Amino acid sequence: MSNSQTTPGIVPARLPGEQIARNFADLHAPYDAHEARVAADRCYFCHDAPCMTACPTSIDIPLFIRQIATGTPEAAARTIFEQNILGGMCARVCPTETLCEEACVREAAEGKPVEIGRLQRHATDALMARNVHPFTRAEPTGKTVAVVGAGPAGLACAHRLAMKGHDVTLYDMRAKPGGLNEFGIAAYKSTDNFAQAEVDWLLRIGGITLETGKGLGQGLDLNDLQQAFDAVFLGIGLAGVNALRAEGEDMGGVSNAVDFIAELRQSADLTGLPVGRNVVVIGGGMTAVDAAVQSRLLGAETVTIAYRRGQSRMGASTFEQDLAASKGVRIMANVRPVAVHGAGAAAEIELEYTTEEGDRLVGTGETLRLRADQVFKAIGQTLEGAPEGIQIEGGKIKVWDAGRTSLPGVWAGGDCAGGGEDLTVTAVAEGRDAAEDIHKVLMG
Repeated sequence: MSNSQTTPGIVPARLPGEQIARNFADLHAPYDAHEARVAADRCYFCHDAPCMTACPTSIDIPLFIRQIATGTPEAAARTIFEQNILGGMCARVCPTETLCEEACVREAAEGKPVEIGRLQRHATDALMARNVHPFTRAEPTGKTVAVVGAGPAGLACAHRLAMKGHDVTLYDMRAKPGGLNEFGIAAYKSTDNFAQAEVDWLLRIGGITLETGKGLGQGLDLNDLQQAFDAVFLGIGLAGVNALRAEGEDMGGVSNAVDFIAELRQSADLTGLPVGRNVVVIGGGMTAVDAAVQSRLLGAETVTIAYRRGQSRMGASTFEQDLAASKGVRIMANVRPVAVHGAGAAAEIELEYTTEEGDRLVGTGETLRLRADQVFKAIGQTLEGAPEGIQIEGGKIKVWDAGRTSLPGVWAGGDCAGGGEDLTVTAVAEGRDAAEDIHKVLMG
């Protein structure tokens, strides 16, 4: 964002503070106790529950909803946390509309599923509000594990290992833990500093030493970790950002959407965060939607998401696309950037219309220009800092059998590893499953 803050047209305080505060309020207000009971009563408590199969962490959804229906949300929270220790954040950010709720029998029968995500939040918030931890650490095993990366995968792995009695050292190259939960999710999805509160709560299991400001190539060497610890888990995420490959992308006003979102999430005063008058976001995933919607909420007058393929191919869910439209974001499909125009700073972006011939994307030669004093790149992230000697496939660390890598004693999971969707809930499942496999190996 540094090249944007001095660019003409990108200024702070486009809206008064009270308006911004309203704009960034909780996206889904939490249920009160009565609302939760009513919502829970809609569940059929299916024996072969399709919602449970659709959940990457395999939470026993009918059980926890029944526990809410009987007035025991804390018991419901324990059911959730047994499978997903970050169930509180997942309840806020998980695309339930394409996972458990899409599979809900009520959705098929009525077009209105049980609101599983909001019920999960009700339960997890109830237990966390009591400031207690639902699990007790096992007797120490004497085994040590290094977990590199304190995002969802690393946190889930570290917690499960510590619960089993192992001593875990958790490293993260940023000044704060949390990964994408802390730095990469729209502020209206995680209000009141919830990501940090959840990490603090998780660490109460004991047996986890957190060291920030350290990562691979930044004070840590994998060979040294292998020598010093009995096992290593890599949850290093994706730090690189793909290039636009468009003329002028190095101009002022052109920056990475992930950096914009991270700066916004860490801002103590959103009125001080600069935003353009005319914003264009290149991409079609959740990051693109988060950057676009938040630009509008900060006061951008026009915001456009430009996606190179058809709108049905966008990575963002239909719910996220509808949310963007409801906030005044325009979605343009079948266009790709060819140039950013301006006198040193972005003023317009030139887009070329595209068509698809099978899986091949073809430019038509027809172009248009949009006013754009701020352009965000949200076209995917890439793996950076992978240790030498580890096998890479498809741009990610290749894994087998619950996260085992090509290096003995080294596991990986989350966005940096191949095989799963880049979702918080998937990362949690991979970190948890790797921890179970590490435990099995360490205990012989």
